[in-house]
Amino acid sequence: MDIEHLNIVLTALADKGWCVLPDFLAPEAVAGLRAECLERHGAGAFHDAGVGSGQAAVVWEIRGDHILWVEVDDPHPAVQAYIDSTEALRQAVNRDFFLGLHELESHFAVYPPGTYYKKHLDRFRDNDRRTLTTIVYLNEDWTEADGGLLRFWPDPSGTGETIDIVPAGGTLVAFLSELYWHEVLPARRTRLALTGWYKRR
Repeated sequence: MDIEHLNIVLTALADKGWCVLPDFLAPEAVAGLRAECLERHGAGAFHDAGVGSGQAAVVWEIRGDHILWVEVDDPHPAVQAYIDSTEALRQAVNRDFFLGLHELESHFAVYPPGTYYKKHLDRFRDNDRRTLTTIVYLNEDWTEADGGLLRFWPDPSGTGETIDIVPAGGTLVAFLSELYWHEVLPARRTRLALTGWYKRR
């Protein structure tokens, strides 16, 4: 993660608590992650995403994505490049905001056509460790017509005007996990992302 991108993210987080940054990852990095995501999904490594912490229940009325957790020692070069970028961000956020971010948990997410994730917060009711959410999109040539937009509520009350973010490949979305409501609108083609949460001890 270069210093210019890092400063953009830090400034936005300081000003408003959230950030949308196109081209966070270079096209070749996005292509590598996309290929690895699709290969692992095709091999049956993913599972249906659940709702809630612990033994999360699968609730199709709320979300329909498939996920695969990413290990920090994953040997794939593209995955390691992603982990390196997120580690640089963790260190910078801790330096500037004293959030005490300790680790990143992240997963690949695949949304088959027709699936979605209803409006929610990323902070669990019984666990407040998730502090900063990051989403990196891996989609190729995505447009609004493909659906799957991230609907985001800038007002922490979860009311008022919304922003619809196109999940274009390489785009980073980052926000404070406990404050910002968001929703994945129904996708019209397979939608890919790497979603992560920086956690406090």
